[in-house]
Amino acid sequence: MCGIVGYAGARPALSIVLDGLRRLEYRGYDSAGVAVVAEGELLTEKKAGKLANLEKALAERSSADDDVVPGIGAGTTGIGHTRWATHGGPTDRNAHPHKATDGRVAVIHNGIIENFAKLRAELEADGVEFTSDTDTECAAHLLAGELARLRAAGEPDGPALLATAMRQVCQRLEGAFTLLAVDAAIPGAVVGARRNSPLVVGRGVGENYLASDVSAFIEHTREAVELGQDQVVLITADDIEITDFTGAPATGKDFHIDWDASAAEKGGYDYFMLKEIAEQPQAIADTLLGRLKENGEIVLDEVRLSDQDLRDVDKIFIVACGTAYHSGMVAKYAIEHWTRIPCEVELASEFRYRDPVLDRSTLVVAISQSGETMDTLMALRHAKEQKARVLAICNTNGSTIPRESDAVLYTHGGPEVAVASTKAFLTQLVACYLIGLHLAQVRGIKYADEVAAVVAQLQEMPDKLRELLAGIEPVRDLARDLKAAPTVLFIGRHVGFPVALEGALKLKELAYMHAEGFAAGELKHGPIALIDQGTPVVCIVPSPAGRGMLHDKIVSNIQEIRARGARTIVIAEQGDEAVTPYADHLIYVPRTPTLLAPLVTTVPLQVLACEIAAARGHDVDQPRNLAKSVTVE
Repeated sequence: MCGIVGYAGARPALSIVLDGLRRLEYRGYDSAGVAVVAEGELLTEKKAGKLANLEKALAERSSADDDVVPGIGAGTTGIGHTRWATHGGPTDRNAHPHKATDGRVAVIHNGIIENFAKLRAELEADGVEFTSDTDTECAAHLLAGELARLRAAGEPDGPALLATAMRQVCQRLEGAFTLLAVDAAIPGAVVGARRNSPLVVGRGVGENYLASDVSAFIEHTREAVELGQDQVVLITADDIEITDFTGAPATGKDFHIDWDASAAEKGGYDYFMLKEIAEQPQAIADTLLGRLKENGEIVLDEVRLSDQDLRDVDKIFIVACGTAYHSGMVAKYAIEHWTRIPCEVELASEFRYRDPVLDRSTLVVAISQSGETMDTLMALRHAKEQKARVLAICNTNGSTIPRESDAVLYTHGGPEVAVASTKAFLTQLVACYLIGLHLAQVRGIKYADEVAAVVAQLQEMPDKLRELLAGIEPVRDLARDLKAAPTVLFIGRHVGFPVALEGALKLKELAYMHAEGFAAGELKHGPIALIDQGTPVVCIVPSPAGRGMLHDKIVSNIQEIRARGARTIVIAEQGDEAVTPYADHLIYVPRTPTLLAPLVTTVPLQVLACEIAAARGHDVDQPRNLAKSVTVE
């Protein structure tokens, strides 16, 4: 989820691109870079870390420029990038833009090129030397090669040549990508392309823009064009030309931006949290990209464990904190069901203090969005001291926890600006499911076609989430009605129990309300004493198809609390009529296999907590006393 900006016009490109990157820095802050075409020269600068590091390098460079070499601030065509690392750690050499060997072509990229390894091998076999660890550099070399081929064939030089070359490159790429490129030999033109990754055009007067988000150019124009899937766009100061990957003319969707600059950064949403909730379908799709080979094998990111190491595993510990801990609780059900390996879920902050029994045949799965959570890191190090193997689930490439682990699965959810985790939770669930399937496959418990069937079910989840979010307004109305409630309780069974815990945690974090989650079967062992007249109780109901006995039992639990005056808010799958008589408020979610149900049942609880907090006048994105990444014990 990187931030990208492109500009073609008459004004100095560098200042416009940098201004756009400042507005897009929330999309990635591992590194930043720019490329500007000035007087037929391609001038680049890039630095690891936040945008301030790049700005400092540019300032130093500007003071050193002389009259012989064109200054990087003089060009009127440029591209810029702020990175959320996927392939390759967050270093200077991996920062974008990436240049081709000829030094004239520069490319920036958002997304994942799934077949980059094959493309890189082909390029290296042709003598191309790579200077980074990224998938993006493949695109730069391919584009330069295609431009050289077209010129050698006598194609006329100019902006159209750049678009033709990009179309040829895109037909060789697999995965999700937005690409922007410039060629020093074609001044005044920027070419862009998109597949499964965002790209919008800003339409100016005597200048045009490209960006991953309208916030990058909203200070300069409110007129935009939304590109369609598999399209290439060429911008110059006076023209915007759109085609599909085959070269056929295409059109984008014109729209007017009526948000202010602040709202634009949030995509028009009132809060980053609401924006991130809406991004969850795409986040899940991105996490699943490239995870299943043609032969049916599950693909992790960095694996320093052999298949035999995984076959030797006889016990699994999942260690995590907060929301990540709840994702681990869901994972326990799936992993034990699919692999038949005993699995325990531990709070990372308690793990090493209770002296757990670990050895070489123990697999510890460490889950952390940031990869820097200190409690989880210390649990990981304790596990390593006991010779256990460690597999990390993380959203941040190059962070400490992945570096110190034996294997890694990255969740490509992109940055989360809001402190309360939403899309990180769902992508962690997807990662846990993939690990469970991988273990089952390696150990010979599940065949390739069985794994592919579950992956296919996971691949249906983005559309199901979009359907759910499209009808979420009644949940917002309910939230505003609940804002004065002194307490809200949550109950669930099976995988619905961790969802109940997560729903309660979100309400505590955001609305500063008393909220508790319980296993529904435990109600009569104490918690039912909390039920008073009108007490809101959120009930997560399992599918009657997948776990009929569980469904019947939780319906009985709902009847028990309703008889004692509870106000029941029931989350059930579409078509479940058995719960209707006992629901004061009924929230339907799309039908989903039982083990995957938390991917849909959690979302209404995220919206509920966000809207209750807003109704109570709280800062949704930055709740009191909390930080996004907890880097102290």
